[in-house]
Amino acid sequence: MNSSSKKLLRSPGAAAGRTRSSAPLFFSAGAARILDALAPPLCPMTGEPVSEPGILSASGWSRLQFIDDPVCARCGAPFSHEIGDGAECAKCVADPPDFDSARAAVVYDDASHGLIVSFKHADRTDLAPLFATWLVRAGRPFWNSDAVLTPAPLHRGRLFARRYNQAALLAAAVARATGLGFDPLALERTRATPPQKNLSAEARRRNVAGAIDVRKSHHDAVCGRRFVIVDDVLTTGATLSACARALKRRGAARVDALALARVVKGGATLS
Repeated sequence: MNSSSKKLLRSPGAAAGRTRSSAPLFFSAGAARILDALAPPLCPMTGEPVSEPGILSASGWSRLQFIDDPVCARCGAPFSHEIGDGAECAKCVADPPDFDSARAAVVYDDASHGLIVSFKHADRTDLAPLFATWLVRAGRPFWNSDAVLTPAPLHRGRLFARRYNQAALLAAAVARATGLGFDPLALERTRATPPQKNLSAEARRRNVAGAIDVRKSHHDAVCGRRFVIVDDVLTTGATLSACARALKRRGAARVDALALARVVKGGATLS
């Protein structure tokens, strides 16, 4: 991995979510026990004591809504009942996204929001291994040996301000867990864009139009390959579609999308 990739994946860590793996190597098991006694590991969602860093308490787990089948075959939105293999939601039928298929691990709601925001904006990068286990489960349809994981890119200005790309940390953790290929620099933001948070679906699409492309150094490497784009939250799919368009313009054979969480209209499954 070149130096720019190492910078991209550098984890600043977080005192509140300390992990034993980040402790100095001279710490003995006894010292770790003393550290636990002085500053016991806490659930990142509820603040309750847990047995080891980076895991959720029982009440934390119970608050999350994991997404399981049946889901839309295209965007991964959960259905309230079984419709049939290959069924797509009305939105995807009317306006298909540019990625071939998408899946997400959990519903983006009040419970998951706090976890994701702390990971994204509060240096809780120690949560990446936990999130990776959820993503590995959600992305099972995509785990072909020739698939390459690549993150949704940040513009260099935002990357400098945040110091890490949360999508790259997730993609790297999933790559380690699955043994799949990982290319952190396949895509780039060619211009800065305003935050998507308060934009409508159409405004989001316009906001990212032409803002994402394959790096020139990767043009030949993309052709004929299968990619899985990783991001933290899928809202309308505008960013992931922009990534998929860029990869397909350069000849990618297939592009799927994998998100840690996705917004579900009304906070419930689709009828």
